[in-house]
Amino acid sequence: MRDALLVLLPGLAASAAGLWAWRHLHYRSYWLLVGFPLMAVTIWATWRKVALGCGLTKKRQRWWFTLVPGAIASTGLVKVRRRFQRVAVDTKPFMSVPLPTRHGWRVTVHTLEGQIPADYAQAAERLAHSWGVHAVRVSSPRPGRVVLAATVRDPLVRLDHLPASGELLTVHVGRLETGGLWTIDFRTVPHWINAGATQSGKSNLANALLVGLAPQPVALVGIDLKGGVEFTPYAPRLSALATTRAESVTLLDDLVALMVDRMGLCRTAGARNIWQLPPGVRPVPVVVLVDELAELYLMADKSEKDEIAHTSTALLRIAQLGRAFGIYLFCSGQRIGSDLGPGVTALRAQCSGRICHRVNDPETATMTLGDLDPAALVSARAIPAETPGVAIVASQDGQWYRARSFHVSEQTAEHTARHWSRLTPTWSEIAQPGRVTGLDEVALSELLSA
Repeated sequence: MRDALLVLLPGLAASAAGLWAWRHLHYRSYWLLVGFPLMAVTIWATWRKVALGCGLTKKRQRWWFTLVPGAIASTGLVKVRRRFQRVAVDTKPFMSVPLPTRHGWRVTVHTLEGQIPADYAQAAERLAHSWGVHAVRVSSPRPGRVVLAATVRDPLVRLDHLPASGELLTVHVGRLETGGLWTIDFRTVPHWINAGATQSGKSNLANALLVGLAPQPVALVGIDLKGGVEFTPYAPRLSALATTRAESVTLLDDLVALMVDRMGLCRTAGARNIWQLPPGVRPVPVVVLVDELAELYLMADKSEKDEIAHTSTALLRIAQLGRAFGIYLFCSGQRIGSDLGPGVTALRAQCSGRICHRVNDPETATMTLGDLDPAALVSARAIPAETPGVAIVASQDGQWYRARSFHVSEQTAEHTARHWSRLTPTWSEIAQPGRVTGLDEVALSELLSA
C-alpha cells in the first residue's frame, strides 16, 4: 500500500502542477476543456437547491408514492396510510444546456407561471454567490425565457490593448463586464453625458475617445472650462478650442449657424440628414467635447444671467437638432445636478448616452442614471475609489453594464493629436456660412442632380 502511494503521489502532484500551468499560460483552452465541463456539471447538480434558496421555485401538486408511512418529502414530514398521496412539491424552472462564453457561461431558463425577468434579476447576486462566480446578468430574449449570463472572473481587472475602430464615428474605448467591447457609436447614440469625480477615470475616457477619433475624417471641437489645461495639449487635432464661457458662447453660436447652414443644404438636396447626401457634398461630421459642463451654468451674480441663458439655449439647440446635421456632443463634468438650473435638466433629457464613474454626491448619479434601472444607480454608488476607469454605462442595446475604459496616457493622446494633425480642418473652413461643401451654387446644383 505504501509503495502504491509513493508511486501515485508524484503523479498526482505532476498532474496538479500541469493543470496549474495550463490554467495560467492559456486560460481560454483550459476553461473550455476542463473548467467549463466541471462548472456545467455543478450547475446541473445544484440547480434545484439554488433555485429553492433563491426563491425561484413554485409549489405544485404531485402524486407521492411511499412504502413507509412517515416518509420525508420536500414539504416536510408526510404521514400517510396510503401508498399514493397528493403533496405540494417545489418545482424548479426548466434549465437548458449551459453554453461556454469567453469569460464564463450562459444558460436559458424557462420561467414558471407568474414569473417575470425581474424576479431573476433580483436574485442575480444570490445566484452568483451560490455558484461562486463573479457576477450573473439577466436578460430576456423573448417572453417565457430568461438568459443567465455568468462571468467567472472580473474581466475589468486587466485590460488588453483594444482593436482600432473601423467605422466612422465609432470608437472602442474599453471593455464591458461581459468581456465584450465598450463602444461609443455617435451614429447610433449621438449625444453623451460623462459624469465622474476627480481621479475617477473621466478624463482618461476623453483621452481614449480622442485617440479613437483622431485618425477619422471628423472635426473635433473642444470646450475646456478648466482654462484649457485639459484640451490645449490636443490642439493640433482640434479645429476650435474655447477655454472660457465667453469664448464658448461664440463657439456655440458658430455651431448653431453651421447647423442652420447644413439644414439649408439638406433641404436643397431633399435629404433628411447629411448621411443621405452624396459623398462629394456631405459635410464633415463635428464632435464637440465639453469638459466641466457645470461651469457653463454656474452664476456668480445676476450680470452673468443673460450669458448663461444664451449658452444654455445654444447647447440645447445643438442637442435637439444636431444629430441629423452631423454635430455630436460628449459632455463631461464632476457635478450634474438640478441645482444648476433647468438648462442642465433639458440637456440631460436629450443625451441618451449615459456614463457614470465614481461620484462624490448621490444627486449626480441620480441625474445621470436615475431614469434608468434603479439597480444601475446602486452599482454606480458602489464603485470603489481604487478602480479608476470603472463606470456604469447605458448601452445602445437598452441595457446597462459595468465597464472600464482602456488606459490612455496624456503622452499617448498628445502624440496621436500631433500625428493626425494633417486631418484637422480649419474652423474658418467649417463654420463660414455657405461654405459647407466648398462649391459654388452652380457646381452644387450639378452635383446634386447627378
